[in-house]
Amino acid sequence: MIPESHADLLSVKGFAHAATLGPDGAPQSNPVWYDWDGAHLKFSQTRTRQKLHNLERDPRIALSITDPENPYRYLEIRGRVVAIDDDPDNAFIDSLAQKYIDQEHYPWHQPGDERVVVKVLPEHATTMG
Repeated sequence: MIPESHADLLSVKGFAHAATLGPDGAPQSNPVWYDWDGAHLKFSQTRTRQKLHNLERDPRIALSITDPENPYRYLEIRGRVVAIDDDPDNAFIDSLAQKYIDQEHYPWHQPGDERVVVKVLPEHATTMG
């Protein structure tokens, strides 16, 4: 599914701009940290985020990853959320903090935050560069 020419973008410290559809059908996009497990692109959200509510209502998602070394090279993934798993110990967000900012724990955790891991199964990919 992911072209070999751009598979490296799944392991870099880039940002994935995740686009979902809001309750009124308008697109909503924001950057997220991500990880790749070989089959799913995964990112973290809190239970109160609009993005999570959007995905619970409509699991379709598009993610665009720009190469940090060459902004004219990118990978776009379109797919569906196939799982939303609880992250009660913040293990996943902490692993992303280690990857992205070299910190053992996610530093912006707020009391009462309930984290989940969103798993996206790619269905279509496009590339440039």
